[in-house]
Amino acid sequence: MGQFVFQLIEVRNDAAQHGSALDWVQFWPQFPSSTFENWQSEFLQLVWQAVGLALFFFWGSSQSREGNERVEAKLDALLKQQGLDPTEFEIQEVRESEKEVRGTAS
Repeated sequence: MGQFVFQLIEVRNDAAQHGSALDWVQFWPQFPSSTFENWQSEFLQLVWQAVGLALFFFWGSSQSREGNERVEAKLDALLKQQGLDPTEFEIQEVRESEKEVRGTAS
């Protein structure tokens, strides 16, 4: 609806600048063409944004890596507070991932 109204205003103003009245016969073929052109532009922008976001998410940012390190440090502090050695959990994690790799390779 908005596309129709604003395009109608634009065509009317353009006709007034040229000293003529609004011609509906010329407006109707122009309206779908202009609408589809607008939609094409919007979808192209949306695709570029989605692709860009996916790339940035895949590459990661320095801030997101800092966040992981910060969470790791907090977990290590909590483990130490409970009297546990954080390195034991890292070794256990490596062993579990090795088992998963061997399990999927067989």
